[in-house]
Amino acid sequence: MDLRKLKKLIDLVEESGIAELELTEGEEKVKISRQLMNQSAPMTHYIQAPQQAMSQPQVAAPAEVSASETKPIAEKIDGHAVNSPMVGTFYRSPSPDAKAFVDVGSKVTKGDTLCIIEAMKLLNEIEADATGTIKKILVENGQPVEYGETLFIIG
Repeated sequence: MDLRKLKKLIDLVEESGIAELELTEGEEKVKISRQLMNQSAPMTHYIQAPQQAMSQPQVAAPAEVSASETKPIAEKIDGHAVNSPMVGTFYRSPSPDAKAFVDVGSKVTKGDTLCIIEAMKLLNEIEADATGTIKKILVENGQPVEYGETLFIIG
């Protein structure tokens, strides 16, 4: 199921005030629920994907993130920020013993794979959305990342 569709469903649950929404589309099942006891409690999201899909890496297109949704960078770096389109675990290479997709100073073109974010046992390749040189890598290998968190600076 596409990330934009999930975001719309989450927004629908938040706006409507309902406690739970469950949707089945083919073999995919999404259940979004929230705790009503404490309004400041975070929402919980569950997604169940078909078993055969879990064995193959899934490629996700980078989501568009507005400037107000990105996390501020501790130091000011000029260049294009590549942000995480999802919550997951950041990996710089396709396997632990493989060479990293990119390093600081690597030349990239739009569409080149920069990293992998593992989310719910699915491996999602994150592609460059700009052409240039990697100026900074802001996340360590194996580190959890949040939606909208800046991963790379391309100059």
